[in-house]
Amino acid sequence: MDTFKIGIIGAGWIAEKMAETVSRMNGYEISAIASRSIERARLFAAKFNIEKAYGSYEELVRDNDIDLIYVATPHSHHFQHTKLAVEHGKPCLVEKAFTANAREAAELLQLAESKGVFVTEAIWTRYMPLSHKIKELLDGGAIGEPRLLSASLCYPLEDKERITNPALCGGALLDVGVYVLNFARMYFGSDIVKTVTNCQLGATGMDMQESISLSYADGKMANLQAGARCLNDRQGVISGTEGYIRIDNVNCPERVEVYRNYALVATYEKPSDMISGYEYQVMESRRSIEAGLLESPMMPHAETISVMHQMDSLRKEWGVKYPMD
Repeated sequence: MDTFKIGIIGAGWIAEKMAETVSRMNGYEISAIASRSIERARLFAAKFNIEKAYGSYEELVRDNDIDLIYVATPHSHHFQHTKLAVEHGKPCLVEKAFTANAREAAELLQLAESKGVFVTEAIWTRYMPLSHKIKELLDGGAIGEPRLLSASLCYPLEDKERITNPALCGGALLDVGVYVLNFARMYFGSDIVKTVTNCQLGATGMDMQESISLSYADGKMANLQAGARCLNDRQGVISGTEGYIRIDNVNCPERVEVYRNYALVATYEKPSDMISGYEYQVMESRRSIEAGLLESPMMPHAETISVMHQMDSLRKEWGVKYPMD
């Protein structure tokens, strides 16, 4: 099997996490890193034993040896950097949130489709084996008919510029809230008939923590919390007519427990060979590209755009605005 070569746009902490993950994957390699600073690119390349370091993103997208570009810059720059790559025919795995808003997402994916270039969102939860196991359990009637879902994800991030700066599409929603929204959509769908929310804004006008309650056409409900002001348990619970499923870490499931009549009846752990969880989105990107697909069925383009519309609506309600809106 030929080595699948990946180039990274952006040399921040999330790019480091990807580079560390890929370095432990057989048949995959980070072959190039690009930063706006050649010095930073060279330091990154030295740290992870990467062959090529570029001081501009234009150089990376012109590299003919790259099979996939991982876009790891802030949310605010995903549109322009992915567009640059797509215009050069490069398949892309774009870190979440996919873009700043739904308008950018639709334009970008329309361009990719017209160019025949694969693009998918790096919302890692969608690609994980344990995430798929949860769906299998629900579909198999493990807890009867699912009726209620709760999910919470908070980290102490309020001092981070990516959270406080409107120009970087700050706020908790696009950084961590996107995970609880996706968690609910994966298991309860998107036929939402009512949304009730509460939000606290920070000094710069960005959302710092929020609660979101969703009602669905079929009678289900989801209660979601996300925030950048505290550390919490990251738990998810899906309750049904005959039991409930508890998920440890809703954005990167580590353990799934099934309860019936309040008794634990089954436990599922994350794969013993899991590196970080980032590997699954990379493997799915390769599978999709080699199958000639322009999107992954695990995260269809329509779903990416729909999530962006949902977040646009929430931000509009809260009065959270970005320059690109």
